Amino acid sequence: MKAKLEQIKVSALGEISADGADLEQLRIKYLGKKGELTAVLRGMGQLTPEERPVIGQLANDVRAVIEEALGRRTEEMKEKAMAARLLNEKLDVTMPARRPLVGHTHPLTLVQRDLEDIFIGMGFSIVEGPEVEYDYYNFQALNIPEDHPARDTQDTFYITDKILLRSQTSPVQARTMEAQKPPLRIISPGRVYRSDAIDATHSPLFHQLEGLVIDKGITMGDLKGTLDVFAKKEFGEDTRVRFRPHHFPFTEPSAEVDISCFACGGKGCKLCKGEGWIEILGAGMVHPHVLEMGGIDPSVYSGFAFGLGIERIAMLKYHIDDMRLLYENDVRFLGQF
Repeated sequence: MKAKLEQIKVSALGEISADGADLEQLRIKYLGKKGELTAVLRGMGQLTPEERPVIGQLANDVRAVIEEALGRRTEEMKEKAMAARLLNEKLDVTMPARRPLVGHTHPLTLVQRDLEDIFIGMGFSIVEGPEVEYDYYNFQALNIPEDHPARDTQDTFYITDKILLRSQTSPVQARTMEAQKPPLRIISPGRVYRSDAIDATHSPLFHQLEGLVIDKGITMGDLKGTLDVFAKKEFGEDTRVRFRPHHFPFTEPSAEVDISCFACGGKGCKLCKGEGWIEILGAGMVHPHVLEMGGIDPSVYSGFAFGLGIERIAMLKYHIDDMRLLYENDVRFLGQF
């Protein structure tokens, strides 16, 4: 039996040290309930009382040796597996990294910032207001009565009878007149909403920038001078400005404002449709009733207002022939700016 135990030890240690050894199966084979060492111990009843303690001690020693070998070999295999994993998963930090994709500022944002810089340079302040607006500020305070066509639900997004999505940024001007005393010199850029079908020149959401100046002695000449500076800064020093009579409820007198075509210098081309002039905005002197609604005495103060579409300026400046391109988020298009 002593020789059998020694044979079990040698055999177990040899198998445990072999490459690719299944340690769990070897543990069951030698130390399990039906293992070889257990089978030897079951035969101890045939031994003499003097042999039993010697063989029992030897069996315990063999078990301890096998368990220690299994434990050591388990740790070795774990370390080897970890080393192989680290080798396969290593990262070379000296390799050049993949450059992240950097976006471009949207052309509408570029134009809005450019316009803001021009008017800030002339002493204007930027004022913002809510896009969900009261009917009063969007219409009544701007001299647009309840029966005016602009209030039609076909043109305006109404939320309730008294609340709507603003159809222009002019409500910011009405709110400013209520909250501040003249002199006022502000611009109000932002999103506006109208119930328009989507096509190459229309969208239910677009952007406006409107301006308001109120002080003593403000005249149409001040309006023309302001817009002349704006046009030259935005479209070039050779740009000329032309006023054409028009009607707006909140200004009197009112005008549509054209600029000489910056592409052909006024000679006539595809951009200006051969006319030499391009319409860019509407403007006029603030209506006395609008001043009164804002708590300003029209016998003391006068002012002018103007409004332009940021999309229209962007389309002219960058020669974009379809407004939908500005909203489709096509990086092939936006990446050009």
